[in-house]
Amino acid sequence: MAGGIAARGTDRLTDLEIKAWLKAGSNAATKKLSDGGGLFLMRTPAGTPVWRVKYRLGGKERLFAVGSYPEIGLKAARAERAAVKDRLRAGSDPVQARKLNRAAVVASSGNTFAIVARDWLEKKRQGWSQIHFDTTSRAIERDVLPLLGPLPVADITPAMVAKVIEEIFKPPREAIDTAGKVLWNVESIFRLAQARGLCRENPAVPVREVLPRKKQAGRRPAFLEWSQLGDVLRQANVARLSPAVRMAHRLCAFTAARMGNIIRAEWSEFDLDAEVPLWVIPRAKMKAQDRHHDHKIILGPSIAGELRTWRSQMGSKGYLFPSVSGGGQHITHESIEKAYRVTLGLKDKHSPHGWRAAFSTLAREGGFERDVVELALDHIHDNEVVRAYDRGERLEGRLKLANWWDDQLLKAERRGL
Repeated sequence: MAGGIAARGTDRLTDLEIKAWLKAGSNAATKKLSDGGGLFLMRTPAGTPVWRVKYRLGGKERLFAVGSYPEIGLKAARAERAAVKDRLRAGSDPVQARKLNRAAVVASSGNTFAIVARDWLEKKRQGWSQIHFDTTSRAIERDVLPLLGPLPVADITPAMVAKVIEEIFKPPREAIDTAGKVLWNVESIFRLAQARGLCRENPAVPVREVLPRKKQAGRRPAFLEWSQLGDVLRQANVARLSPAVRMAHRLCAFTAARMGNIIRAEWSEFDLDAEVPLWVIPRAKMKAQDRHHDHKIILGPSIAGELRTWRSQMGSKGYLFPSVSGGGQHITHESIEKAYRVTLGLKDKHSPHGWRAAFSTLAREGGFERDVVELALDHIHDNEVVRAYDRGERLEGRLKLANWWDDQLLKAERRGL
């Protein structure tokens, strides 16, 4: 038999015997009273009488805590012994079964962190863009719920929250900005829990102290010389990068698009077989929301060709750069940043965002008009007329700019070969 309670005579105790044993205290002839069938009454070091059921499972002796006497009387303790026997006959561990039952009760009561977090997200959905909602949801699902999700909010301590946040910003991940954003969201979730009376304190508030101090804001690192940019492209070609990260890096370099748009790029946004290949990003995905038109990125011949090859390998549905974990997700901003910072060794030298600075600087030096460059980057211009100037002759100027940038990068990349 895999598990069971020793076959011994049961129901040996009486209430009178128990009372006499308790009255004798430390002078009692025995340290515990046995009712048979594994059920016995014993004193804790503090002197509290408690019921226990001894059983064996997988060849090992285990104890099931029934409760203290007299809160649990003799009749109730015997009923618990019978329940333990039933669970053993069913092939389950009584202690584990009780834990699962308690977890189910907690989950159904609506006071776990996961339930409150999802309610909070639904309340925020209406006021957020879909992109912001999806990004925040993924961060909570990825970084917070694995540890805090199953726990009742009232049982979560600052140390537990700190562990979650430290995992985000400590090496090798070092995502300090993400850690700060996640902590802000966790604080807000606990405020909702407080409003519902599920907890008194907000354990996320003290965790602000564990966040590393952010560097003083300044310009993001960027190379502004063709030779340096060529070096970056060559290094990435031979570095140990996943195919999706490498291709996302190429798209970033050759379009100077924002990284948020790169990682969320979808095949439905691309027309690679047109006479002038285009990437049309819906305005809802763009940083600037005060315009009525989508953002057009003209693709130079080399990057358009690389994307057609990528399409033949990946198919033409969903995200261009799917996550290796699957589930219909895309790669993360962090995966690209880490590739630059760690794999390519470009920390404080050049970042994915640095391609935008390089594009703006070198295009202006190359003789292209400011308005053409700014429109290509979808920058908010100080001239209201220019904001609506994303058509007609400006597209012609941007076509020349896209082809020039494509050609110059290829030359820089090949120069060191």
